[in-house]
Amino acid sequence: MLVSFLFFISIMPMPDSSTATAAAPSSHPHYDRLIAAARQRPPLRVAVVHPANDVSLQSVLESSRLGLITPLLVGPRARLEAIARQAQLDLSGLQMVDAPHSHAAADVAVAMALRGEVDALMKGSLHTDELMAAVVKHEGGLRTSRRISHCFVMDVPGHPRPLIISDAAINIAPGLDEKVDIVQNAIDLAHALHVSPVRVAVLSAMETVSSKVPSTIDAAALCKMAERGQITGAQLDGPLAMDNAIDMDAARIKGITSPVAGQADVLIVPDLDAGNMLAKSLTFLAGTYAAGIVLGAKVPIILTSRADSEPARLASCAVASMLVQAGRDGLIKAVG
Repeated sequence: MLVSFLFFISIMPMPDSSTATAAAPSSHPHYDRLIAAARQRPPLRVAVVHPANDVSLQSVLESSRLGLITPLLVGPRARLEAIARQAQLDLSGLQMVDAPHSHAAADVAVAMALRGEVDALMKGSLHTDELMAAVVKHEGGLRTSRRISHCFVMDVPGHPRPLIISDAAINIAPGLDEKVDIVQNAIDLAHALHVSPVRVAVLSAMETVSSKVPSTIDAAALCKMAERGQITGAQLDGPLAMDNAIDMDAARIKGITSPVAGQADVLIVPDLDAGNMLAKSLTFLAGTYAAGIVLGAKVPIILTSRADSEPARLASCAVASMLVQAGRDGLIKAVG
């Protein structure tokens, strides 16, 4: 069985033999490889939307220092400079575009993306709804023919592969048509991260189809759509419960035989409630890091939370970088 992120392993520098035994193993090796891979690429031009707190600015500075992004700060210049002074952060050398408030900053950043001046957007301290309202405008927004959706790329301690979970932040109660795009967006992300093969588990509370549980019917339909070429680039199976999606023993005990069961790379949840609770349970109970990215727009949107760790924020930038590079390399199709 191929190991996810084999590409990252191949480009990681080997530790010096004199220090290898002394170095403590990383608890989040998938993120280490992801960030290392992204650092091999040119820095991503990113409009950082209203980074009006010290956490946002620190994240920007560290991502810039590591060469992941070339940031352009969009927000009230005087306020950003005051926050930086109070937090003893040096913003010299960073380009700024003055915008009076968060709504204006979102509009300015979206316009820059449309003009091709930046490769991606990053959420600062404004609310997600404010940023996404500018993104999804019918006139002057960043919509494409795809439904916009969100993915977490999760580094679970001890798990042999990273997990992509969708959608836990954008689509509240998606129907079947919306789930087609949610699945395809997540598959594209997996290809951008050099996961091969891509195994997608469509989750429900059970692994059998029941008319009483609508998510099982959606799961079965999505799998049939993949068989007919309406969803491409991955192996799909569902409905699968969480245990038999990620654990081989659980799949074996249930008598499930499939190329996906027990070894899924992508978990498609039935709705936002399920996805959000799954992601946050892994984060706060299992010490998982969660990198957040929005797909289906004209450019990737780096979506971070105030509660995110610094490695998760850096990994979110790295994910965006890999997505943009995958589009340039033709690994994923451009969406118009």
